[in-house]
Amino acid sequence: MAVGSNYERELRSVLAGELKGVRAVTRSCNEVERAKAMRVVQRPFLVVRAPGSGSEGTGDLLALRGDICFPIEVKTSKKEKIYLSGRTKDQYLALQSTGERCGLLPLYAFRLKGVRGDSWRILKVEVEGLSGKLRHLSRSIPSLPLTSRGSPYLDWASGMPMHRFLSLICKSEGVRGIGPGMPSPTSHSITS
Repeated sequence: MAVGSNYERELRSVLAGELKGVRAVTRSCNEVERAKAMRVVQRPFLVVRAPGSGSEGTGDLLALRGDICFPIEVKTSKKEKIYLSGRTKDQYLALQSTGERCGLLPLYAFRLKGVRGDSWRILKVEVEGLSGKLRHLSRSIPSLPLTSRGSPYLDWASGMPMHRFLSLICKSEGVRGIGPGMPSPTSHSITS
């Protein structure tokens, strides 16, 4: 199995809320960071490897939950910056196109090798036309920065740390917050 797929598996385990996976990536984090990351254990995602992974705007992984869905492109490097060109630039443009066509917020998950603490960073692909919760989340997640020529690139230092991302996407209760006796958003009556 390729090294990149090991990191893909690591990310999949974290987003799926597997205790073992979350503990593994937060082992060298401080208590506050670890507690924020652990929120995903209570509000996990179904995470699947995208068919045709890495092409056609699907990303490598799809993280799905009742309230949100993200296509995620996974990148790893020993260097803090990854410049997109050729195939990687085409992947970015395809993710952007898919995001706009389908109303999704595509993300990059960038793992910097050899770092203690939270080694994952999350960056968003800038897309137009988001609505609801994705539009709200989009405001908090940093975009890929641009080079002096206007080309997007991955900069680990400018990304959102994974523990903050997990805290952000797992803080609201969404559908689970509707208790007995509370009307659900779809239980209103229609009168003619």
